Amino acid sequence: MSYNEELGQRMRVHLATMRGIQEKKLFGGIGFLINGNMACGVHRDDLIVRVGDADYEAALRLKHVKVFDMTGRPMKGWITVQKPGYASDAALHGWIAKSIRFAKSLPPK
Repeated sequence: MSYNEELGQRMRVHLATMRGIQEKKLFGGIGFLINGNMACGVHRDDLIVRVGDADYEAALRLKHVKVFDMTGRPMKGWITVQKPGYASDAALHGWIAKSIRFAKSLPPK
């Protein structure tokens, strides 16, 4: 199954004005990196968001949010958001902003 290209395009539009953003094909979907650090992406119909360890448990308590697990080994600090959780532009932009903030806190690669 390919990734949700409509979601990918919505993300591209939102990220277009940010400096240091790079798009890469990853895990059968796409990922967006800032300064070499992965921030967010798309896998199938899910939005992938890197929230970091400190915000991980709180994010999992939100509606439409699940553990990011593609291999049977959940990735702590990463979540997936299902379609209803990013349907509005405001919700999508909020998740992207959260992921970008976290990725920017990491040393550049």
